[in-house]
Amino acid sequence: MSLKEPPSALAPPTARPLVWVAVLLIVIAGGAVAATATYYSLHPAPSAAAPGSIQVTDDLGRTVTVPADPARVVVLGPSIMDIMFRLGLRSHVVGVDCYAAADGGLAEDYSPNQTARWNLTSSMCVQVGPTFAPSMLAALDPQLVLSTTLVSVATVTEISQNLGVPVVMLQPPTLSGILVDVSLVGEIFGVGSAANALNAALSLELYNATNITANAVALPTVLVTYSVDASGYWTFGPGTFGSSLLALAGGASISAAASTPYPELAPSQVLSDNPSWIIYGTGFGLNESTYAGGPDWSSFGAVQHGNVSGLDSNWLTEPDPTMILSGLPAIQAILFPGAR
Repeated sequence: MSLKEPPSALAPPTARPLVWVAVLLIVIAGGAVAATATYYSLHPAPSAAAPGSIQVTDDLGRTVTVPADPARVVVLGPSIMDIMFRLGLRSHVVGVDCYAAADGGLAEDYSPNQTARWNLTSSMCVQVGPTFAPSMLAALDPQLVLSTTLVSVATVTEISQNLGVPVVMLQPPTLSGILVDVSLVGEIFGVGSAANALNAALSLELYNATNITANAVALPTVLVTYSVDASGYWTFGPGTFGSSLLALAGGASISAAASTPYPELAPSQVLSDNPSWIIYGTGFGLNESTYAGGPDWSSFGAVQHGNVSGLDSNWLTEPDPTMILSGLPAIQAILFPGAR
């Protein structure tokens, strides 16, 4: 995910809330059965709309009629591409989200590792920023669009009405919602067994994470920052994915009581709150030197004690299986050395 415009790039989803009871259900049951139960409690079972199609309910609560196992799909969001790849559906993807070529193209939305692993090319680009280019999507002749809130509801309506292509929105607001979306994609493409296997692995990781947190004597205070400028450090406020990720990992966020979902913390606030750890996102032009050049960085107690660590920004910002399988254990390895 491009982080060059922190507040807008990480705009909070308008999806209906998925309460933390869903996470607890998964953790307590400790397996794919609970994940499946969670899915069906939040989404009506797909029903036949016409021969060769089914009806699904997406993360915005929209009922969408989609072709069963569509062969040509455009994916607008790296988090969805992660699900597609893990379920063996890469061959169905004919297009992905990009910025305009002058603004970085494919590299603004996908890291080099993602581009290589998923075999993405510029020929697959559908421009979503700084403006959406419907002609690029139409040229790929998709049967289905799977989209995050990288595109607005108005754009979704435009795609559906003007181009006649169904759009399913996948923007889960919590970690449990990732399992819901895995199941939904599995239903659309008829790969329920692969979806169940992936959800079993995700459920186990959630279970392991909760055990570590439950056994912790105290929860360390943490600043998780995904970008920095002359005014301060962009972070996650209440009700955001970054906040829920850190909470499950066992960190106490210093921005938990912020008045906005994606606040920028002034250095004076960081100094006052004095987090015991600082975790910063890397990639997309950001590295340790970027943050080290931030305001008052060397004055922070965590920096002076060497309690700072960088993680792949995608692990912190993309609500996908990799966030659970890689980001969650990585954060816990930082906060609770030896527990992993």
